[in-house]
Amino acid sequence: MVSGGPLVQVGVVVLSVLGLWVGARFLVDAVVRLARRFGLSDLTIGLTIVAMGTSTPELAVSVDAALKGLGDIAIANVLGSNVYNLAFILGVVSLIRVLPITEALVHRDGLALLASTLLAGLVLLDGTVTRTEGAILVGVFVAYTAYLLRAEQSTTETAPESPPEGAVTRAVTERVAFRGRDALLLVGGLALVLVSGDFMVLAASALARGAGISEWVVGGTIVAAGTSTPEFAVSLVAIRRGSLGVSVGNVVGSNVYNVTGIVGVAALVRPLTVAGAAMETVLWLAGISLLMVAALWTGRVLSRVEGALFAASEMVRWALGLLGVLG
Repeated sequence: MVSGGPLVQVGVVVLSVLGLWVGARFLVDAVVRLARRFGLSDLTIGLTIVAMGTSTPELAVSVDAALKGLGDIAIANVLGSNVYNLAFILGVVSLIRVLPITEALVHRDGLALLASTLLAGLVLLDGTVTRTEGAILVGVFVAYTAYLLRAEQSTTETAPESPPEGAVTRAVTERVAFRGRDALLLVGGLALVLVSGDFMVLAASALARGAGISEWVVGGTIVAAGTSTPEFAVSLVAIRRGSLGVSVGNVVGSNVYNVTGIVGVAALVRPLTVAGAAMETVLWLAGISLLMVAALWTGRVLSRVEGALFAASEMVRWALGLLGVLG
């Protein structure tokens, strides 16, 4: 329980967001460097390694909320983060730079995004997520990730050249030192994310009760945006460095992971029960996902005008939610 008045609770939320962002960045930086040594492309890294790394705050918050019996925060956090990722993060990023999209991202991963959203909607129809449904969701995520890695392997298999003997020695030395630092980053980042996630749930729940706002609305807006700060930061940094695959793949991969892996793991920890507002958010997410995929499918690019419209739609959703129209 987070004691103190609203100002203290807001301060805890802000510090939790900072902790989630720093911890996730530690995790992502370490794992991406490890992945690059295996020759993975930017798009695959974005869809898998970076997506899972930047979604660790959502995982920590949703699992912690499930353990506390706060199903509304657990699910609203995931659905709200997905809407925020697509509408606001990709929208703002496209305002900075028009995003050209690869055929694989549109055809393969766009369909995966729509299918995973539809699956989440079907699971939430009765207002509960059982352990059996959670296991199915986790299985879907594992299968999707395995498919991505296998597809990457089949397109990048080449006969390696033999490097000079001195280069091998240097590489081994650098790799040992590198692994040691990465291990520290992974452990430290994970610990920071877990602790920050716990405080985020406690403070957000206290704020909702004190302000008379439903936990569903708080979870789908404030908590969702807070746990999505790593995706936002990574996408902005990636676009500035010209890594378009990481920038866009990070968002799409995170959304697939959120509604399959994270909801699944949270339900395995403890079956979830959610408010009726869940289906309203699912429908909003489905609409945004369909519009995003359609926009990318038709022009293979996300223009600045389209990005501005998507970002504006997220501001409208927040306004409706906080005014009590949604949830």
